[in-house]
Formats: sequence, structure tokens, C-alpha cells
Amino acid sequence: MDGDLNTIHTEGGTIVARDGTPLRPAARQPRTVRWFLIVGLLLVLVLGLLYGYNAFREHMTASFFASNKPPPAQITAVKAVTEAVPHFATAIGSLAAVHQVTVTPEVGGRVTALNFTAGTHVNAGDALVQLNDAPDRGDLANYQAQSRLAAVSLRRAQLMAQHQFGTVESVDQTQSQFDQANAQIAKTQAIIAQKLIRAPFSGQLGVRQIDLGQYVQPGAPIVSLTDLRQLYVNFTLPSTQRADISVGQKVNVTLDAFPGRSFEAQISTIDPQVRADSRTMTVQATLPNPDETLLPGMFVNAAVVLPEEPDRVVLPETAVDYTLYGDSVFVIREDGKDASGKPILTAHRVPVKTGMRWNGNVAIRDGVTAGTMVAAAGQVKLQDGSAVAVTDSAPPKPPTKPTMN
Repeated sequence: MDGDLNTIHTEGGTIVARDGTPLRPAARQPRTVRWFLIVGLLLVLVLGLLYGYNAFREHMTASFFASNKPPPAQITAVKAVTEAVPHFATAIGSLAAVHQVTVTPEVGGRVTALNFTAGTHVNAGDALVQLNDAPDRGDLANYQAQSRLAAVSLRRAQLMAQHQFGTVESVDQTQSQFDQANAQIAKTQAIIAQKLIRAPFSGQLGVRQIDLGQYVQPGAPIVSLTDLRQLYVNFTLPSTQRADISVGQKVNVTLDAFPGRSFEAQISTIDPQVRADSRTMTVQATLPNPDETLLPGMFVNAAVVLPEEPDRVVLPETAVDYTLYGDSVFVIREDGKDASGKPILTAHRVPVKTGMRWNGNVAIRDGVTAGTMVAAAGQVKLQDGSAVAVTDSAPPKPPTKPTMN
């Protein structure tokens, strides 16, 4: 009906009355705000639960580790002691034989007999090689016959001269012939002796360098002969140590070929000249070698024994941690007591200055005092402040090869 004002219709999605007046929808703002509040409260609740869970987890984790500390590291410890420290002047040298020669002939000839076995021991004067001396023995027989004839002629001439039947000149001529024959005999005997080559001294033979029937020239090598019962130790020291070195001092000799063994020598010669290029002096020591264990040419570590240094703090060499940043040790200290009254021991790294090292020991010049407890084994498990437990195990043994620096 035309008079019905409640009739409505839509225009372009907008609700309007019949007279064209737009109608507004009912307000929804309170309901939207309520939903936002609910969602916000839910987010706050979820975030609070997450935060609380993380805080609870961290608290429980800290409580777990606080109540489950790792056990103390098991170590071996020693007390630092003071003792006299040996003092050495060290050097690297070599061994040389006191008596060593290559046996050679003085004259040439063909080898007719080899009277030795390579590598065996011979005595002074033992025959080694015989060269052909048959022609010389023939000459010797000839000269001996001439000597006998000259001796008979000389007696006859002297007898005739005594009875005025001969002249003094004939006696002199006969005497000269007799002397010449004897001189030829002596010369030939010397040549025959040269062709029987003998050992000049007692020693051990080396490798044979000739064969039977071979013709050898004068000076040709036959075999080496070495007396191993006594050797020289030749080494050099800085000339600045001349005041500390003297003849008769003891020298400790060690070799890589015989680890763990030490040999004792004695300085016998100090070269009076200093090398201009290196400013070093040559020192020679005499080393007894009764069992003939050592051989000439071996490299050795020589340590001249000097007067001992005053008492210093000494630790096992295994107690020191050697690094590029310096040397250090782990000092064991008491940090309170536990619930049962037992002391709590902790390890603390302390830098030190080291000195002489010998026979598995090391002198400490600074950083540790006598009586300090120091870790001697097990440091690989330690950090500064680590809890430790000292075992009753003995300290590590010195290395097989002693060090002397």
C-alpha cells in the first residue's frame, strides 16, 4: 500500500526505506571487543605457561647438575723438594780410536800367503800377509857367501901382515869387502822383513781388501786394524766456558745406540787454540772401552761434570707442562672441607721457570716453593680449579733415556 512506510528495499547493497532514507544496521562493537579480550587472555596464558615451563626446566637442570657434580680427577702428586742440582757443560761429539791404522805394504810384491781372518783379533807382531821374497832370499844367500869369503880373506890378510908377508893396504881392502857383504846382507834381510807384513799393535781387523796371488803396490790398503780398548771423545765447547773446563774432569757420555746406558770418560786434552769462525774450543776425553762395545765414528752426547749448583726446588720432569706459551705446573691446594670433614682439593695452574733437567728431574728456578704439592701425573684431565683426588700411586718413572740440558 502507498501509505505503508515500513516497506523497504535495497539499492546497491544498502538497505533503504520506501521514501529513500537509508537504514543503519544494528551495532556489533561490543561483541568484537569481547572476542579480542578473550583471544588476548588466551595468548597471555599460553605465553605464561611457556615461560613458566622454560624457567622450571632451567631450574631443574641446574639442580640436577648441582647435585650430580663429576667426581674429582684421580691424579698422582708429589711434594717439591730441595736438593743440589748437577751442572753440566753439554756438547755433541764423536768417538775416535786411540790406535787405528790401515795396514799397507812398504814394498810391492805378489801375495803368497794370507795369515789372517777378517774381523778377528790379533796381537802386536802377528804375521798378516806374506809377499813373494824368493829372489831376495837368493840375494841373501849370495851376500852371505860373499861375507864368509871376505871373512876368510880378512883373517889371512891380517895373519900375513903380522908376519911381514902382506901389506896394510891389502888388509884394508879385504876389510872393506867384508863390510860391504855384511851391509848387503842387512839390506836384503830388511827387504825380506818388509815383505812379511805384521800387525803393528794389538787390535781388531776389519774387512780384507786384497786376495791371494794379487800383486800389491807400495801403500796399497790391505786391512784396517783398530784398538777398541780405549777411545777418544772429541767435542767442542764455547770458548766462554774455558774457565770451567780443565784436564782431568769427568765426562758423562751417552749414545742413542745404547739408551739408558752412561759411559764415563776423562778430559785428557784441551786444544790451546780457539776456532776463529765459531769461537769454540776443541776438547778431547779418553774413554775406556774394555768390552769393545763402542766403535769409532759414533756420535755421542758429552756432558762435562761441573760443580753442583746450590740447593734448588726439584720436581719430576713429568710434572711440568711444556708449551709454546711457557712452562707451568698444577699446584694442589685445599679449598675448604666437605660435609664429612674431608678436605676439598683443587688444582691450580701456576707458571714456572725451569732449569737443568737430568735423570727425569727438573730444577724449578721460580714459581714453586719447597713443600708445595704438585700434580705429577694425570694433568691431561685437569683445568684450572678442577677438583682432584690424590692417589697412592708412585710418581712416574724417569724416561728410559735421561735428558741433560
